[in-house]
Amino acid sequence: MPIAKDIIDRTLGSPHGAQGYTVCEILLDAGFEAWWVGGCVRDMFRGVIPDDIDIATNAKPENLTKLFERFDDSAAALGAVVVSLEGHAFEITTFRKDHELSDGRFPESVEFTDRNSDAERRDITINALYWNPISSEVFDPFEGEKDLQEGLVRFIGDAEDRIQHDALRLLRVIRFRALIDGQYHPDTFKALHNKAKQVSVLSGTRRYRELEKILLGPTPQRAFEDLWETDVIETLLPELHACKGVAQPSKAHNEGDVWNHTLQVISSFTDDHKADTRWAALLHDIGKPVTFSIDEERIKFNEHAKQGGKIAKDVLDRLQFPAARRDKICWIIEHHMMMGTFADLDVSRKHHWYYHPWFIELLQVFWLDIAGTTPSDFDLYDSIISDYNAFLDSNPRPKKALLSGEEVMGILNIEQGEQVGKALRALDEAQKSGEVSTKKDALEFIEKTSL
Repeated sequence: MPIAKDIIDRTLGSPHGAQGYTVCEILLDAGFEAWWVGGCVRDMFRGVIPDDIDIATNAKPENLTKLFERFDDSAAALGAVVVSLEGHAFEITTFRKDHELSDGRFPESVEFTDRNSDAERRDITINALYWNPISSEVFDPFEGEKDLQEGLVRFIGDAEDRIQHDALRLLRVIRFRALIDGQYHPDTFKALHNKAKQVSVLSGTRRYRELEKILLGPTPQRAFEDLWETDVIETLLPELHACKGVAQPSKAHNEGDVWNHTLQVISSFTDDHKADTRWAALLHDIGKPVTFSIDEERIKFNEHAKQGGKIAKDVLDRLQFPAARRDKICWIIEHHMMMGTFADLDVSRKHHWYYHPWFIELLQVFWLDIAGTTPSDFDLYDSIISDYNAFLDSNPRPKKALLSGEEVMGILNIEQGEQVGKALRALDEAQKSGEVSTKKDALEFIEKTSL
């Protein structure tokens, strides 16, 4: 199954692919080897034009910084230099062999080596594919192309050793299985299960970034099923793990328990749903296990949205999430059950909600919550959308903020932080209500604001 000619032509005809070709030309003209490697080659075999192109070479970092004018060599000690050509960035790595570690984090150092040894250090066979864009030659030492045809996800070498060396492979391998709609080699699946608790050694940031790639992938529900089946999720997201087996009212939730509902929700993502919406949808019912009760033989989850927001904050803090995004996601979770009250909103409250900067994502999570429920009833959602559109038609959105965050800091003589956001939100409310309409009004309003 060679790479299809039309995929090669379309890739090299794209601006990014054309510059990736040029990078290899520069390296080859200087007497070095140059190969596209990893995910970009895997994608081309699958008939997908790659978004990112990584390049492997025998040129050392000091050679690369002489060949390219624009570069970032902050990771040169690990053999990686990011070069920029005509606005397109490419990570170029020197053929290398990682020194073995026992803690499953990052290699402390690397040894520069040849292409064969470079291939041996890679995680799975379908990621150890090399392609030369000049000659179209393929280097495939572990039959990754054959595995790709079979949809087989298989570690290179001893599976448990590969995870011990870098625990992020627990999440990466699960993500790739979902990405290619594939299946595991038995040794690979066994290793994922046996080494599941190793995920705890990873920093929150590395876990969060890999989870976000899973959520943005084509079938996140499959990856989360695997996280459950391998026991990884018990250590990775114990609060989500607790949702398994938590019953819901059967008449309203034919899909089953809270875990089944969550999987159905995340299987309903569309291209319109960006990362923050997807995180909020994943965690929207995380408060149900701690609020489960039975009242008059009916299952209830009183204030599960409020509790869910608090629990989600703990989860996202543990994942070292950016604070602004964390606050947005938690706000959506805290408010996802209030849509039933929208029929009674007066005009001033509609101003507050319909102009809220996170309202669209709140609506999206509301839609996903319904889509994840069997039977699905979109009548309330449709009525809110209709009222929202009618309101905006007769009440155009206010103009942009009259003051910037920097101006607010100067007026109040405060540093960047929560107080600035609080002041800006208060100003926004005043502008929406008509209390403030000019920059002079805004200055006076901020000067008398009590934080």
